[in-house]
Formats: sequence, structure tokens, C-alpha cells
Amino acid sequence: MIGTATAGLMFPTDASRGQAKAESSAMLTRTIPSSGEKLPVIGLGTWRAFDVDLTSGVRRQLEDVLSMFVKLGGRVIDSSPMYGRAEEVIGQLTSALAIRDKLFLATKVWTRGNQSGIQSMERSMSLLRTNRIALMQVHNLLDVNTQLATLQEWKQQGRIRYTGITHYESGALSEIERRMRSQKFDFLQINYSLMEPEAEERVLPLAQERGVAVIANRPFGSGDLFGKVRSKPLPDWAAELDCRSWAQFFLKWIVANPAITCAIPATDKSRHLEDNMQGGIGRLPDPKLRRQMTEFVSSL
Repeated sequence: MIGTATAGLMFPTDASRGQAKAESSAMLTRTIPSSGEKLPVIGLGTWRAFDVDLTSGVRRQLEDVLSMFVKLGGRVIDSSPMYGRAEEVIGQLTSALAIRDKLFLATKVWTRGNQSGIQSMERSMSLLRTNRIALMQVHNLLDVNTQLATLQEWKQQGRIRYTGITHYESGALSEIERRMRSQKFDFLQINYSLMEPEAEERVLPLAQERGVAVIANRPFGSGDLFGKVRSKPLPDWAAELDCRSWAQFFLKWIVANPAITCAIPATDKSRHLEDNMQGGIGRLPDPKLRRQMTEFVSSL
């Protein structure tokens, strides 16, 4: 005769089944090494997608995107003064939707000189309609020593919570590596995708070693990856990853790297947003399957 406790282990209760289902459908999170705070692995980029005039139709469309983003567990929204009206649009919409407190807002400073940097960051805060930003990043390492010094001061004052640096060219990876070894900051944002995997050779392992969180920019290679797979079906074995689209395929390859804290695909369409968010849910590829994914896409 099977005891009650043993039977409970062999035959899950409705409650345990419900818990397992909830866990399997929850967004994967990663820890920010410098603080222990956890972030969802899929965020939202704003380049081009939010650099728009807010006509009534566009406003409704982007409000739907942001509302769904939060509903599905998203937190990280990354912007920049270089993205045209994106900061202003994000500020207006997140204020109107009353979702600011649920978000991890990140933006950048891209200028030379101490005072110019301060003015740029003050303007970003004004446009984003907040007096405290989660992450401020020195974009493309421009005047990085000057700007990082200000970022550290603002962090101590509580105006920002985390500091970071960014670059969008693979040719800058050696300089990024040097900076990680010589300077202290919390985040690094770089290109990383099946189209641009160069960072995984030295920079990503070093980020883990130095306790730096990593945001993966251009996860779809500025859309080039979709051009590569257009009209081609997913391989049958993609089902092993709970993967139902190419967007999920590309994102799961990225976030399966333990050095990655968050990937930030940009979109202005709620159906694409919902698809992207699934890239952080369910099973992820192990190293062997990641190599298979790389080889498969390279063969197309």
C-alpha cells in the first residue's frame, strides 16, 4: 500500500501542477552582480520604434505595446538622447499609463565635457518625467572618464542606481575589455546576436569575472537575421526549446549565455512584443544545442 506522502510525490496535486505551470510560463530572470537585484531577461529597446510623432493612432499602438510589456513581466526599457523623440515618448506614455514604478528605465549620455554631460542627463530625466533613473550609460565610450566620474557622483547622491558603458561596434571590444579591467561600473551594453557573436570570445567571460551585468543590443542584427531566415521553417528540434518563432529562436540563443542579463529587442507592434517576450520563457538551449543553432543559421 502506498502511503499518503509517497502518493503525493508520485501523483501531483492540482496545486503543485498549477505551481509548476506558473513557473514554466514565468519570465526567466538574471541577477545584477553588483546588487543582487533580478531583472527579466527580455527588455524593450526604443531605437526607431519610439522615435515618432504621437498621433492618436500611434499613441494607442505604443500604449498597447507598453501595457503588454508590463503585463507579461517586462521591466527594462532602454533609450537614449540619440534616439530622437524616444525619451520624450517613453516619458509621456509611461506617465499616462501610470506604470513608471514598474519599470527599470535606462538611458545614456553622449557628449564631451562635465557640464555638457550634466545638462544632457538632466534633460533625459525631464523628458522621461522622472527624478531618478535606474541605469545611466556612457554611450560609445565618448569622454568616458569625465562622464563616468559624474555617474559615480550621481549614484552616490541616489539620482541613478547603476552606471554603465556602451558601444555598438565590434572593433571597440578590446577597449571595452581594457575598461572593464581598469574601471568600475555596473553594466555593459554591446551588440550580441547570432549575427554578431564576437563578444562571447573574451568580453562576456570577463564581464562574469568582473561582476558586470550585460545588456545585449541589436539581438536581431538590426533585422538582418530575419532576412536570412525569411520563408524558411524552424527546424523540428526547435520544439525542444519551447520555441515557436524565429524571434524566440534568436533570443533564446542570446539569453542562454549566462553572462547576459537582458536582451532588448525594439518593436512598436504588440504582436511582435508578445512574441519577443516568449523568448525568455520555457527551456533554453544547452551549449551543445547553442552550437547547433549557430551552425544551422550559418548554413542558410
